[in-house]
Amino acid sequence: MNGLIRNELWYNLSMGTNKRPVFLTHLFFLFAILAGIVCFAAGISARTAGPGTPAKKVLLITVNGIINPVASEYIAGAVKQASDMKAEALIVKLDTPGGLDSSMRNIVRDVISSPAPVVVYVAPSGSRAASAGVFITLAAHIAAMAPGTNIGAAHPVQLGGQLDKVMSEKVTNDAAAFIRTLATQRGRNAHWAEDAVRKSVSITETEALKLGVIDLVAKDVATLLSEIDGRKVTTVSGDHVLKTAGAEVVEREMSLRSKILDFIGNPNVAYILMLLGFYGLFFELTNPGAIFPGVMGGICLILGFYAMQALPVNYAGLLLIIMGLVFFILEVKIVSHGLLALGGIIALIFGSLMLFESSSPFFKLSMAVILPVVLITTLLFVFTVRLAYKAFRRKPLTGDDGLIGLQGTAVTDITPQGGTVRVHGELWSGWSDAPLPKGSAVVVEAIQGLKLKVRRSLP
Repeated sequence: MNGLIRNELWYNLSMGTNKRPVFLTHLFFLFAILAGIVCFAAGISARTAGPGTPAKKVLLITVNGIINPVASEYIAGAVKQASDMKAEALIVKLDTPGGLDSSMRNIVRDVISSPAPVVVYVAPSGSRAASAGVFITLAAHIAAMAPGTNIGAAHPVQLGGQLDKVMSEKVTNDAAAFIRTLATQRGRNAHWAEDAVRKSVSITETEALKLGVIDLVAKDVATLLSEIDGRKVTTVSGDHVLKTAGAEVVEREMSLRSKILDFIGNPNVAYILMLLGFYGLFFELTNPGAIFPGVMGGICLILGFYAMQALPVNYAGLLLIIMGLVFFILEVKIVSHGLLALGGIIALIFGSLMLFESSSPFFKLSMAVILPVVLITTLLFVFTVRLAYKAFRRKPLTGDDGLIGLQGTAVTDITPQGGTVRVHGELWSGWSDAPLPKGSAVVVEAIQGLKLKVRRSLP
């Protein structure tokens, strides 16, 4: 009996031993499948949240100067880039005295329609957001200022002339309604915003924060990113919780083309380009074939007129400048004893003062530019007139007129019937009203054909 039990046990163990390899094989395949699933999940996790995950990015641009079409184009390009790169936010570092209403409204439209949150940061210390800058700041999803900055004075100004009372009131009411809408949409102080338009009030960054005009004060960009981290904003693409702490700041600089266009958009630069264009064309017309003055003059004139299309040009002032230049040109052609030059100076000064008519100082010509330009123009044309006068008085060196007045020597006796004289190393047939002996010093009085009329030269 005991032997039977031992044999059965041995049989079962033997059978188990034979089955064990099959069981282990199945177990191995099961673990392999589970390991594959785990590795696959780990790979996906590494791609989505691992160390190689790209850091959050913030796009930064700097707008420093007048709000004009170039600034509008610059901000529009930044809004598009921030959306394409899925940036956490677009920071517009702003310092402006104001600018064109049309450009400001284009910027506001781009900011409002931006999928990426837009942060307007009035900085660095000493900067301002005045006039059009107030509208842009209030339109931002987050408005911030640096210490030592100010905002306000958004009363609309007319470019190119003064408005009557009724039209001025219409423009002011339109601007007030626009800025009130922007402030209300962003939950900011609409009452102060309207006062900034109607009463031209201006406040510091501390007052702006206290009155609810801006959202925060930050000393630098790093502090700004830390302060706005975790804030919830609403854009056209929905609600966003900003994750800007430690974000990578990508700075977008203005392109070379935009920098050049922005530079020539300055009223003083446009004025100088226009005058250089006139100078170049004048010297090309007075010296045909010089080529360079004409080419450069044409380029400068076109650039000057391009810049003026966005400036408040007073056409009476432009006509006075052109008239002044015409007077200078006529002074070269006509001897007026300085009267035309004087008229040119007066016309050029008054035309320059009237050229850009606006109550905004940044759309006016500087006297530090006008006076040197008028002085240089006057000296230039006076110098040209002097050269022309000298050329007019200079004795001709060739032709018949070049012989008259030359001194010579009688080679033979000179009589009314004829004789031979040596003038300028050449032998000529000549005659004289009074007989002159051989060897006499003579002076040419007139020319008839190939004969010279001479007289005795006085000692």
